[in-house]
Amino acid sequence: MFFVGVFYASLAILLVNWIFAQDAVLVKYSGILVVTFTVMFTLPFMYFLIRDEEEKDMRQDGLLKMLKEHSKALFALMWLFLGFVVAFSFWYMVLSSSQSFSAQIETYCAINKPNNFNECVKEYGVKSVPKATAFLTAKEKLFMIFANNVYVLIFTIVFSLIFGAGAIFVLAWNASVIAAAVGIFSKSDLASLPIGIGRYMIHGSLEIAAYFIAAMAGGIISVAVIKHDIHNEKFWNVLQDSLNLVILAVVILFIAAIFEVFITPLLF
Repeated sequence: MFFVGVFYASLAILLVNWIFAQDAVLVKYSGILVVTFTVMFTLPFMYFLIRDEEEKDMRQDGLLKMLKEHSKALFALMWLFLGFVVAFSFWYMVLSSSQSFSAQIETYCAINKPNNFNECVKEYGVKSVPKATAFLTAKEKLFMIFANNVYVLIFTIVFSLIFGAGAIFVLAWNASVIAAAVGIFSKSDLASLPIGIGRYMIHGSLEIAAYFIAAMAGGIISVAVIKHDIHNEKFWNVLQDSLNLVILAVVILFIAAIFEVFITPLLF
């Protein structure tokens, strides 16, 4: 799954740069197009994985058993995500133009350097920038990060409910943002790529695990409704399992926010 992620992300970047590089309008949205192409390649896998997880819920009972079964899918998704991050990070460093990651750079600066936002985005090659925000203390940053992550979590669940595999868009976007952060931290030096990935995956892996768990929770319900399993008495097992998954995801997000604010800066 790691190599599949590397292949999908690399193919998306190469296609976007080949097709839209000469388009004066669409080139401005290359960062979004890269994510969109990656999602298109990944959707079939996501659909069949979530469908398989829903079938497990219909066959089995017990929280611990279900978490053990879901952990297999979670590991597969995490390796896929890591492949996205490595590929995006590599191409961020290789490509000379920042246009392919302009939206991701702005997101990075808004989170990590809100008091110097304009200078940050200009430093990394983005021309038009919005208004910067004020300086944040550690506790305020913790609350902001956790609140933002919960918002993304809700967005992921909604995407999964509406379209079972739809949450992969949110997750591919986060992979591209982390990749831009890795490239910035590594100063586009390929030799520093492992250190850069380690810098952001310490807390990023927890965040993404939470998003994948939430995606499975929403996707399982969505697939159950599509297959008309809602009329089956086992459907309550699906709802209970999904609720447990969402609660677990929120707890993991809070731990991830603590790591991001207080632990990661001490290590790097």
